[in-house]
Amino acid sequence: MTIQWYPGHMAKAKRQFKEKLNLVDVVYELVDARIPYSSKNPDIEEMIGNKPHIVVLMKNDLADPKQTKEWVAYYESKGIPAISINAKLGQGLKEVLKLTKEVLEPLNKKRRDKGMKPRAVRAVCVGIPNVGKSTLINRFAGKNIAQTGNKPGVTKAQQWIKYGKELELLDTPGILWPKFEDQEVGKRLAVTGAIKDTLLHIDDITLYAMEYLVKEYPGAIAKRYKLDREEETNQTMPDLLMHISHKRGFREDYDRAAEMILHEIRNGQLGRLTFEKPEDRESDETDD
Repeated sequence: MTIQWYPGHMAKAKRQFKEKLNLVDVVYELVDARIPYSSKNPDIEEMIGNKPHIVVLMKNDLADPKQTKEWVAYYESKGIPAISINAKLGQGLKEVLKLTKEVLEPLNKKRRDKGMKPRAVRAVCVGIPNVGKSTLINRFAGKNIAQTGNKPGVTKAQQWIKYGKELELLDTPGILWPKFEDQEVGKRLAVTGAIKDTLLHIDDITLYAMEYLVKEYPGAIAKRYKLDREEETNQTMPDLLMHISHKRGFREDYDRAAEMILHEIRNGQLGRLTFEKPEDRESDETDD
């Protein structure tokens, strides 16, 4: 199963992002807290160069809180300021502003030393599709200015939004990169909804997610679908999927069951889940 999605508007968005970089003070690089490495576009760091930037782990209400803390620590250990937030509820916005001021203090000191007047911070939000950029901007704005949706590809153009006198935010469309060198990355992006479902074999993605849950979150599937633990562990994933289909009254409708399970995983109905660990990255980096 090879996963790839790089429509023409993403190449255009990438060009526009690079053109706007000289207008902003700081980059908010948004990643999905459930996959903080796989949702981090490797092209972005290269594009922003030395521009101050903060990694913002979005959707922390859906992610394993222990793993989220470890991922924040992981990025900070790499010299990248990081913070996790729940933009839907507006939790963490003040902390983002506080961290922004800390990151920009050297720049602001230079401006003060030159006698320049204080002005609003200019920031750009960038990240993969469906990571929550527009939700974050709407929370800062206090109203629905940026279009949102629980699917990739909603934001099509760039737009500036003001947050009082403190912050000016530039929204951008989601940007993926032309080729996933590691297909595990593509699968994780598919599980969390960053790639259009119409491009995927949903049953394959669901089976991939289920296999991970059985290994890393034992009991999560059994609890949600009222199974015995033996039913969760003593079957192949296709057999388990079919068993859940029968339990839910779908009979032999394997595809319907796969869609339901994937939808419920994405929406947190099987618990707060993270699909990769910092220690896996550290192991890969040591091997390199």
